[in-house]
Amino acid sequence: MASALRGAILGHVRVPIRTLDRLGSLSCLQTSIRSMSSHGDDHLTREEVVDRVLDVVKSFPKVDPAKVNPDVHFQTDLGLDSLDNVEIVMALEEEFKLEIPDKEADQIVSCPLAVEYIAAHPMAS
Repeated sequence: MASALRGAILGHVRVPIRTLDRLGSLSCLQTSIRSMSSHGDDHLTREEVVDRVLDVVKSFPKVDPAKVNPDVHFQTDLGLDSLDNVEIVMALEEEFKLEIPDKEADQIVSCPLAVEYIAAHPMAS
């Protein structure tokens, strides 16, 4: 009963995601999160998420690891293109064992946005 209730609630969770608008200003957008898998109630700390996101980005073949920091923007700071961005998001999905819907994945264009999304995701592990 409790697991069914938890699944029903997680199916309707809304997580605020900060995005950059065309002028580079942060804005807030609500996204729906669907339960993709189940795991215990032990959620990752923000620091763990930051460290793992940075490790994923640093390990991307086209990235100079020396340029990666918690505030880095994938295209502006690292010179990556939209296909590279997709590949980084896919690597993050694999690292954190989640599935990020395309609509939300398109909004993840920097380390801060990746950290924000993953830290708020109830199924990240």
